[in-house]
Amino acid sequence: MQLSTRGRYAVMAMADLASRQSMGCECGPVCLAEIATSQNLSLAYLEQLFARLRRSGLVASARGPGGGYRLARDSDRISIAAIIHAVDEPIRATRCDGQTSSCLAQPGQVAQRCQTHDLWSELGRQIGLFLDAVSLADVVLGRVKGRANAPIPGFARAAAE
Repeated sequence: MQLSTRGRYAVMAMADLASRQSMGCECGPVCLAEIATSQNLSLAYLEQLFARLRRSGLVASARGPGGGYRLARDSDRISIAAIIHAVDEPIRATRCDGQTSSCLAQPGQVAQRCQTHDLWSELGRQIGLFLDAVSLADVVLGRVKGRANAPIPGFARAAAE
């Protein structure tokens, strides 16, 4: 699976913001410069990401002196998948672009799917389901480790694990 820095940085920044808010900080909105410094990220890049997160309704902003960002809803109601989707990051494991059903098509060729297309497509769906089931609060509170070992609904584990 490919997940660009855009998706990873958005999750890192949102986790930082959620951490600051969950620690009982009554300091109001958090400025992006603080997040950029603590996460070692570019402020200009964070501004682009937070504009998308705001348009998606995941964060709210306040302008002016003392302005910044805060979560638009509780962190347990924000899934990691929602953050990734908000910054236009696709969650897929195939090399198909989603526009066609072809994995191997070259210009002028008949479209065809690769032999492993369904495998990677289903893996991408499972990753999406996992990220949808993990909330921002889960990340901040350290409740993620071991969750991948939980049974996946609809799938039986191999007996010889």
